Amino acid sequence: MQLDLTNTSIILAVALAVVAAMLVMDRHKPPPGEVRLFPVIPVMMAAALVVILMLAHLVSLLTGHPFQGRGGF
Repeated sequence: MQLDLTNTSIILAVALAVVAAMLVMDRHKPPPGEVRLFPVIPVMMAAALVVILMLAHLVSLLTGHPFQGRGGF
């Protein structure tokens, strides 16, 4: 699978939806005395990382210039 514009946009939309869903789940606190069994914050951070990476890739696709690090590669 190549990450063209369509696939990048789909992955970006799914990651944004996951971040939004995790924010909603985080806002709903469990009743006192109960523990949340699903790790909301780590999943949200992983999805946010995917959003940042896909935005960077989307910019490089739209401009035609790949990002270069400080070392020039």
